Amino acid sequence: MAVRTFQPHGFPAAKGYSNGALGWGRSMLAVAGQIAWDENARIVSDDFAAQFEQALANVVAVVRAGGLVPEDVLQMRIYVTDKKEYLGASKAVGAAWRKHMGRHYPAMALVQVAALLEDRAKVEIEALCVKAST
Repeated sequence: MAVRTFQPHGFPAAKGYSNGALGWGRSMLAVAGQIAWDENARIVSDDFAAQFEQALANVVAVVRAGGLVPEDVLQMRIYVTDKKEYLGASKAVGAAWRKHMGRHYPAMALVQVAALLEDRAKVEIEALCVKAST
């Protein structure tokens, strides 16, 4: 594994993310912001949880296409248009996370934004990955 996550001593427990992630290896992959588009460039649903799952699946698809695995994700940024909608969907978001990322929690930030480029998009996810040197 090219990524080791950690929690500084004395910090409160992180829930669903890591405060730090150390990466080493031979190459990096930057994943552009992914939204809940399907293969026909259509938003899959107006439901937040469904959009989150599709956007995350799209991130993982780019990661795998780059020859990496979800555990190589070093950092992730999640942009949402409504943090209350995100919080309200937390159980479904957690299930989608475990389905696509397992129990790997990279360093992350969640940011509420006024809007995303696509009008129906409610979430956009970008990632930075490090491929192991082996």
